[in-house]
Amino acid sequence: MGQIEWAMWANEQALASGLILITGGIVATAGRFTQWYFGAYSIVAGVFVCLLEYPRGRRRKGATMERCGQKCMTTVVKLFGPLTRNYYVRAVLHLLLSVPAGFLLATILGTVCLAIASVIYLLAAIRGEQWMPIEPKPKERPQVGGTIKQPPSNPPPRPPAEARKKPSEEEEAAAAPAVGGGAQVNPIPVTDEVV
Repeated sequence: MGQIEWAMWANEQALASGLILITGGIVATAGRFTQWYFGAYSIVAGVFVCLLEYPRGRRRKGATMERCGQKCMTTVVKLFGPLTRNYYVRAVLHLLLSVPAGFLLATILGTVCLAIASVIYLLAAIRGEQWMPIEPKPKERPQVGGTIKQPPSNPPPRPPAEARKKPSEEEEAAAAPAVGGGAQVNPIPVTDEVV
């Protein structure tokens, strides 16, 4: 079996954590909890985490399914260079973002999920993984001259390829009758018996 790519798991976990943080923050802010400002923080932190984690990274082996609309976010994530490519930085960033949201009951689930994603990112970083963008492979276009074949010269139905082959001059000479005059001699005597 191949090795597990932990970054893929961490990416899914962090994206789900961001959505859970947003949901908990909306509940806390709309419900006017006593510490509703932690709910507002959770909304902002959740949106940031979702934007950071939306573009999937390329796998080392095999194909990676790209998320819908990922290309524009990939360019933004690539702009920040090592800050977003390095999984040590992501692990620390997610852990720091999860701490303030832990002071409110509505956002505690998002906090725990984001802390778990941080641990998974730390494991991915220890194993030497790094975020690489999914870049489309250039499509190979067939050469125009190589794909066009000559149209068939005889109309259908055509005999099989062996029967269509024209005999060479040597084969014709070998098949020519030994007797002059062009008639062939039948080596098997034929008798006509009528009963």
